[in-house]
Amino acid sequence: MKLISFLDLAKEEKAILICGGKRPELPEYLQNGYYLEPTVYLSENPKSRMCQEEIFGPVVTIIPFDTEEEALRIANDTEYGLNGVVWTQNLQRAHRVSHAVRAGTIWVNCWFVRDLRAPFGGFKKSGIGREGGHHSMEFFTEAKNICIALK
Repeated sequence: MKLISFLDLAKEEKAILICGGKRPELPEYLQNGYYLEPTVYLSENPKSRMCQEEIFGPVVTIIPFDTEEEALRIANDTEYGLNGVVWTQNLQRAHRVSHAVRAGTIWVNCWFVRDLRAPFGGFKKSGIGREGGHHSMEFFTEAKNICIALK
């Protein structure tokens, strides 16, 4: 399973496991499913694959930083940009950082709050367009023009 391979990769890359990192103990009828405990790693290397790739599972890697500029450099130094989260008590910083991060959705002091009428999709190599609201019409349909000359 691809997700489990990231747990092995985290060990190779010397990421520090904070919590999770294994399959939960489940009743027998659920044991064949694909379940993983919510998993948190700490990594000092923002260039590691754990920090650079989209994992799409209950895994997060925390990267420490000292300044806002450093945080923005780390956030934008990746080939992906689906979404990001900004945690701050400073509304000006929330706006400034949200505009500077190259990602399709930025949540401020929350996560995965979603209005299906709003566009959803990523920047760079994340996704292939936008869904949500009128963006879904463009995303899930193909415009076609048929021109017939009548005599």
